[in-house]
Amino acid sequence: MNYNQSTEDYLECILLLSRENEFVHRVDVARKTGVSQPAVQKAVKILQSGGYVECDGMHIYLTPKGEKYAIGIFDRHCTITEFLQKIGVNPADAEADACKMEHVISDASFEAIKKFLDR
Repeated sequence: MNYNQSTEDYLECILLLSRENEFVHRVDVARKTGVSQPAVQKAVKILQSGGYVECDGMHIYLTPKGEKYAIGIFDRHCTITEFLQKIGVNPADAEADACKMEHVISDASFEAIKKFLDR
């Protein structure tokens, strides 16, 4: 599976929705990501083929593999947001920038940021 920003955003969205609600529906993912339900349907098929999600017709579930990957992306997001705020970036900009940076930052740079934050 090609790891790209869109794929990672969907996984992160499904993770966060699953923490808020017992069930994750395609319509919820569409609302949270601001895309159409057909776009979500296409993304879910790709995620299923990669072994990251399973569906029972109405609900989307992260597989253990999908959950692990989504948690990693979300950890990057939170860590980068915290780092940016710590160096003086306002919370709104830090959040927006972290959404972009979490997908492109190298493992070495991410580990350096975590070390800087003493994580």
